[in-house]
Amino acid sequence: MSAEELIEDFAFLDDWEERYRYVIELGKDLQPLTDEEHSPENKVTGCASQVWLVREIHPGEDGRPRLVFRGDSDAHIVRGLIAILLRIFSGKTPEEIASIDAREIFGKLGLNEHLSPQRSNGLFSMVARIQAEAKAVAA
Repeated sequence: MSAEELIEDFAFLDDWEERYRYVIELGKDLQPLTDEEHSPENKVTGCASQVWLVREIHPGEDGRPRLVFRGDSDAHIVRGLIAILLRIFSGKTPEEIASIDAREIFGKLGLNEHLSPQRSNGLFSMVARIQAEAKAVAA
C-alpha cells in the first residue's frame, strides 16, 4: 500500500475515532521482530514508548539499493504509526526516502492535529531515524 492509497483510505474515515481504530488495525499487521532484533541498536530514541526499527538493504530491479524497514513497539497506537511509516518509506531508494515530506503526508492523513506533542515528537524521531539510515546507505 502506497502513501497515496493510505491517504485515500483515511479520506473515507469520518472522524478521529475511526482513524484511531484504523491506525491500531494497521499495527496488528506488522511482522514480529525477533528477540534479538529488540536490541539497543535497533531502539529509536526520542519516543515515549519503546520503539525498534530494523533496516534491511535489498537490491532493486534497477540495481539501486532499496531499504526495507520492519518495526515494533510496546504501544498499540505506535505500532500503527510504525505501520504507516513503513508503507511510506519501506522499499524505496535512499534518494526517494530523503525526498519524502512525512509531515505533509501525516497532515493529509489528518493525524497531525490529533497526535499529542509527545506522540508527534516520537513519530518524527522515527522519521529522522529512517532518513538517517537512508543517508548512511547513500554515502
